[in-house]
Amino acid sequence: MLKYIRRQALRIISFILLLIVYLINSAQLQLATQYAKTSPGTAEKYLGVMLITIAGILVLFTWLYQRQLNRNNPRQFGKRPITFNRLIQLCLLFVVMLLVQIIWSQLIMHHLLPMPTNQTAVESSIQQLPFWNNLYGVLVAPVFEEFLFRGFFFNFFFSKNNRWSTFFGVLVSGLIFGYLHTMAFSVTTLFYASLGWLLALTYLHFKDIRYNIALHFLNNLWSIL
Repeated sequence: MLKYIRRQALRIISFILLLIVYLINSAQLQLATQYAKTSPGTAEKYLGVMLITIAGILVLFTWLYQRQLNRNNPRQFGKRPITFNRLIQLCLLFVVMLLVQIIWSQLIMHHLLPMPTNQTAVESSIQQLPFWNNLYGVLVAPVFEEFLFRGFFFNFFFSKNNRWSTFFGVLVSGLIFGYLHTMAFSVTTLFYASLGWLLALTYLHFKDIRYNIALHFLNNLWSIL
């Protein structure tokens, strides 16, 4: 029992540390955005550090993910053949994700739900530094977030291939995903959590994180078009 508690504690600490690494990297973009108008030189320095950090995190996350799959992988996650049938399924999941967002936006437009509190901050950042914020949101965030909330999360805490592990894994990973997008518990948290649940089900269905990254990429790309 003591060995199990120690192992789980180490996994929790590891997950938090990996999350902090990602948050520090995104904070570098936020700092660059703040200085974009007042001090372009300073903004460029933060962007340089951000790009170097992105490369380092990508190598670290890829290595850790592959290592954990080699050590403990009862769900048989890994690279699966990319087939026409799987691509059709991915497109259908993207349509479902769009429908969730359309329904949510309609509820906001009809004043049945509040406007997301983080939306104003996101739009302000994009206006100040549009290219880099859009690039980060579309290309970088999907990769890191899928490694964190699907890749590492399931193998750290819900690796057993049974119904209860699957149910709680999807539920908890979605809630954490939702909370970290709002940094407060609100109705909007459920919106982001629903997207997180869909992404978790995608990971469990395809058993290949590349499909998750692609779906997340398409969703974020759609949001800026």
